[in-house]
Amino acid sequence: MAAPPPDPPTAEAARRRAPPPLVVAASLVAVEAILLVAQGVAEMFAVSGARVVMGVSTALFFMVYGAGLMFCAWAVPRLRSWARAPIVVAQLIQLLVAWSFRGGGTTPVAVALGLIAVLVLAGMFHPASIDALADDA
Repeated sequence: MAAPPPDPPTAEAARRRAPPPLVVAASLVAVEAILLVAQGVAEMFAVSGARVVMGVSTALFFMVYGAGLMFCAWAVPRLRSWARAPIVVAQLIQLLVAWSFRGGGTTPVAVALGLIAVLVLAGMFHPASIDALADDA
């Protein structure tokens, strides 16, 4: 005799899952975080004798910033509402950085940075994402 099919997810269980827009936003933030850490590592290898303090502090900044964003990217799909604010602030900063890269040969960089930031913000402010994160205590 076959086992009965599992019960469908309850409304509570379905409500506590991260909605797709939030998962996409968190995934994009994770990619940003990996690239920031990689930038920090690259900067560490580029440190020269004339700029040791600046090079090391810049490298550490990128690595800590990337690690913090990665932690937030990990926490948001687990519906930790505290992680929303650092992600939103990082995307607003990224929009300003994108604006500074507009024009000339860096326009593709500006478009990529701006597009990713807008997609993350759209995912974070999607009504389903807001509802999912609203119940966190």
